[in-house]
Amino acid sequence: MARAGLTAERVTAVGAELADEVGLDQVTMSQVARQLGVKDASLYTHVRGLEDLRGRIALLAADEKTIRIAEATAGRSGRDALVAFADAWREYAHEHPGRYMATQTPIRIDPELAAKAPGPRRAVELTYGMLRGYGLAEPDLTDAVRLLRSTFHGFVALEAAGGFAHQRSPQRSWVRALDALHTLLEHWPASREGDSA
Repeated sequence: MARAGLTAERVTAVGAELADEVGLDQVTMSQVARQLGVKDASLYTHVRGLEDLRGRIALLAADEKTIRIAEATAGRSGRDALVAFADAWREYAHEHPGRYMATQTPIRIDPELAAKAPGPRRAVELTYGMLRGYGLAEPDLTDAVRLLRSTFHGFVALEAAGGFAHQRSPQRSWVRALDALHTLLEHWPASREGDSA
């Protein structure tokens, strides 16, 4: 019999909290069970195992991050939207490092759960919508999305790992990087022949 008050959502929330504290790769079912004050076996009524739990954490984090980005970019366009988008991304990564990593790590997610989760789909819509404001169309949209994701994730991953040892403030470099991205997006190079694939 399932313990009263124990749900898949509660197990996921505790797993997400642990991921932020100890790192996504360090979360175990035993740790989650201890946090909830139950036996390990009780969790399997609600999640199928560690991989399922990580997938649920990834979907939770995608929803949270997307809501934050949507709120930050509402009513903005151009450089203002880009900066708000990027800052919301970076702030979420700083505040929730384990959850954030779940959104950037290949995790097998139950297709049924993924189909019901609005976060990943909404994230794509927000990103493409912002970039359309720069007048981009396919295949340049996809290339620009990959550039932004690589830049944002690379920066926050290096920052989290202490990879910026130079005396210049990472914040100043972040601002300049966003200025450079804005300039690039405004002057996106013309596609070359054969670039449509």
